[in-house]
Amino acid sequence: MRLQIAIDDNAYEVDVEILEDDSLARTPGYLPPHPIPLTVPSTPVATAPKPAAPDGHADESKVCRSPVAGVVLRVTAQPGQQLHPNDLMMVLEAMKMETNVTAPVAGKVKIVNVKAGDAVKVNQVLVEFE
Repeated sequence: MRLQIAIDDNAYEVDVEILEDDSLARTPGYLPPHPIPLTVPSTPVATAPKPAAPDGHADESKVCRSPVAGVVLRVTAQPGQQLHPNDLMMVLEAMKMETNVTAPVAGKVKIVNVKAGDAVKVNQVLVEFE
């Protein structure tokens, strides 16, 4: 097949060899014949209340959980200490990387459940707040 193309205002004639016959009709078996309308419920759906955590802590705003499985390198938070959001509470090591665990909310530390050298699991409660 011979085609004419233009590049930068210069006309060229090129020969193109067709390797496959594209004239066959293709049937898109995965496409619907017409668009499917999206329906959105007009009334809000009620959500079920969150169940208490398996370890018995009902108020998640009063606890800080471990973001990774690892080992506690050092603990800087002490019971009775007043913390502000993002204050450093402890440092965990996981896969030779250090992870700073910071206070999620402002509050007074009630209990620190771990000490340096302890192994922790993901979602384990590290610190409880009053």
